[in-house]
Amino acid sequence: MQNRASNFVVSWREAFHLGVSMVGGKAWNLSRLERYGFKIPYGWVLTTTAYQDFLDYNQLGHSLKLISRQINGENLGDADTILYRLREQIINATLPPAAVEAIRGKLAAEGLDNKAVAVRSSASAEDSRQASFAGIHDTFLNVRGLENITEAIKGCYASLWTPRAAAYRRKQNIDDLELMPAVIIMEMAEARSAGVAFSCDPQSGRRDVYVINANFGLGESVVSGAIKPDTYFVAPSVYTLLPEIRMKQLGSKSGLTQTREDGGVYLASSGSRRSEQVLSDEDIKRLSQLITRVFDSLGNGEEPQDIEWAFDGNDFVLVQARPVTTLPDRTFEAIKNQPTVWSNANYRDAVPMVVSPLHKQILKDIIDTIWITTFSDPGYPVPDGIQFSRFFNGRLYCNMSAVYWAHYDCNGTLPHDLTFIWGGHQPEIEIDDLNPFEGEAGVRRQKTGMRTMTLIKDTAAKVTDILYGVTVALEDLPEEGFKALPDHALIDIFKALGKNIKSYSEKYPWLSGAGGMPLAILMQDLFGVMGAKTPMVINGLMAGGGASITSADQGYRLVELAEQARQDDDAVQYFNNRPFLPLLWEQQLPENSPFKQAFRKFIKEYGHRTVYELDIINPRWQEDPTYLFDIIRTTMATANLDDLRVRQKEKFNQAWAEITALLPVDKLEEIHKTIVDAQRGAGLREMTKSVLVMALQPYRSLAIELGDRFARRNLIRKSSDIFFCTWPEILSILGGEWNGIRLKSLVKDRIANHKANEKVLPPDIIQGNEATRTQAAIIPSGNYLQGVGAAAGKATGTARLINHPDEGNKLQPGEVMIAPSTDPGWTPLFLKAEAVVMETGGYVSHGAIVAREYGIPSVINVPGVMKAIQDGQTVTVDGDEGRVYINEASLN
Repeated sequence: MQNRASNFVVSWREAFHLGVSMVGGKAWNLSRLERYGFKIPYGWVLTTTAYQDFLDYNQLGHSLKLISRQINGENLGDADTILYRLREQIINATLPPAAVEAIRGKLAAEGLDNKAVAVRSSASAEDSRQASFAGIHDTFLNVRGLENITEAIKGCYASLWTPRAAAYRRKQNIDDLELMPAVIIMEMAEARSAGVAFSCDPQSGRRDVYVINANFGLGESVVSGAIKPDTYFVAPSVYTLLPEIRMKQLGSKSGLTQTREDGGVYLASSGSRRSEQVLSDEDIKRLSQLITRVFDSLGNGEEPQDIEWAFDGNDFVLVQARPVTTLPDRTFEAIKNQPTVWSNANYRDAVPMVVSPLHKQILKDIIDTIWITTFSDPGYPVPDGIQFSRFFNGRLYCNMSAVYWAHYDCNGTLPHDLTFIWGGHQPEIEIDDLNPFEGEAGVRRQKTGMRTMTLIKDTAAKVTDILYGVTVALEDLPEEGFKALPDHALIDIFKALGKNIKSYSEKYPWLSGAGGMPLAILMQDLFGVMGAKTPMVINGLMAGGGASITSADQGYRLVELAEQARQDDDAVQYFNNRPFLPLLWEQQLPENSPFKQAFRKFIKEYGHRTVYELDIINPRWQEDPTYLFDIIRTTMATANLDDLRVRQKEKFNQAWAEITALLPVDKLEEIHKTIVDAQRGAGLREMTKSVLVMALQPYRSLAIELGDRFARRNLIRKSSDIFFCTWPEILSILGGEWNGIRLKSLVKDRIANHKANEKVLPPDIIQGNEATRTQAAIIPSGNYLQGVGAAAGKATGTARLINHPDEGNKLQPGEVMIAPSTDPGWTPLFLKAEAVVMETGGYVSHGAIVAREYGIPSVINVPGVMKAIQDGQTVTVDGDEGRVYINEASLN
């Protein structure tokens, strides 16, 4: 009994380790807040073990089972009397002596035996992702003395058996007897004002707005709905220290909750204060900073939070935080009755990884800004607060339902055509009118489409100035780096970087469009002659163009470097060293090495890039060239740029011959010019991405400096832990709003969560609460898998499954690379491959562009290919027909 009694009462710190089953959802969330450095009231938890002992001591278990079996959804309305009698039994029962003594000792130890406390229920399924139980179970405020506290505890137990509680459990499919209540006993927070706050707008579904409700006195008047509080709408900050107050609605505030001297609370008149603003603008912003930190800490920057707070005139105290369990979808009116489908689609090319906490919100804002600008700049109305991107378990997903509709209603692009361009295996939305340019709506779409084309053309004329403007802004940063700058100056640097990246994000869709438009024109010009064969012919026409395609050029340069290394005795010796130390290339290669000089030039031009480069947690090639050296070392013996050029020329000539056979001579010159424009456009698309990565580089440099500072100040264990902080947390510390206490615990838990998410096979599609992963494809009788032909030609070779570029050393020259997706950092591996197959990807994705440029046969968007093909099988890749043939008897 003594051992069980020792588990009756636990501190916040102990509650965290015991988990929800022992302390309930509300208490566990409070324990997390305490663990992560938020100010919460002194207190502790009476565990679910005490409740079970209470039932056993009073022999109530049988009654609970009997009543639970008696009531159901049909007769619940007639069960009031039964439930009332059960509550009376619970209230008239006795807490076991061991529990009473444990409570008495804890009250004395915490100094709460003579102070007013709040007694709050904390059931095992309460305040969870699935069920909030908001307002379902009872809370007792301003309770004084052991006897009153024990009565309040029983009151919490009894509140599980009200008709509303029983009905809610049945609605949520929660078993009566599996719901175990713990009870929180904590000091009453001194409250000059109090209320609730949401890291979303729970009514509209907007996730880009915080909603704060506030009143004078205790928060009970707000929570209970007894009065109309002040409501503040705040836009959270992404690139600045403080958020922006969007709107304030001052409520009538006819009453406020106050404490009685003999215990309990009452609603008093607000008097003249009813017309006053409860929180000053400065305090609204301070509270909003706390809301962001709670959202990032408890919701991982993904799950909106519902927070109860109190303000004593100086500091905010948090008394509760829980996930917002139901939030309406914010979408276009025309598709509000269709399910919202989130897909990794094109995102899997560029951001397939679990994104670091430091970079999540900036990356999301960049991509959402690109989407919103794409449709709003031509004058198409985009609903405020619509989410085009969202994180699930650390990975970014696209709201394809919204993207399909916006492209259709803005520009007349049919969902099927967008899937061809973008890739992905998601279901397409239902469209009633497959002739988007007919009628009144069609005229409107033609107008927005024309404005889109104008924006693209205007941007195309200013490409050089736009890209140069980004580099100039970066040159304004201190040449000596950030080490000499004080903390407050780093805040200014962060704001300047945000202004630059936001401006570039708004121009990005038109830069990318300027790159893609010539290809669209070429496809349109050829389709009338070539028909369905057009994409196959274009695949050949794009091989080995004279335009500079950044992602391809870095591959060409690596081939040249491999050839140069083969002829450089010092380089050969360096690459044959054991152990091979790629980080020491500057020291180990002599200055007169031609390879060393050439590699320096390469790093100067491409050193800002890396694999999965859109997350700043990943070291750039200029910091760690190991990946590049592995490519060079494994291709030294076979590297031959001349062979590659010959192959490209063959692909182009073959495609050009097909055109010349069908078009009159007077049309060929015009078509040839369009081909050159399309090749240059592909180069512009890749350069646009490269400049974006360049603009992100200073964020990494700033993070590294902050990591060094925080490690020296003992706020984090090591410098690299900074990538598991968030910018709002960092800025709160730099600005003096938070002292960084318990940041180490937060980082530790985030690292563990990050690793756990990396081990989870990510779903391709999320619809509601249902996640769908790509299954192994069913191979038809022709023994092939069907995808989209992205680069012309056929090739046969051994299949090598490469899940991540770090596995690139498994790929041998002449083998077929099978990959889930590729971003520009993968493209050096293309040069080792005989052909490339990707599970996802669209016709204009980075991997498709580079494969066409190299003239390497490629098939993309092949569902389930990573499961259908086994490593070591012989496959034939037909980039013309978009097929991958499998030789099942070829495993080696």
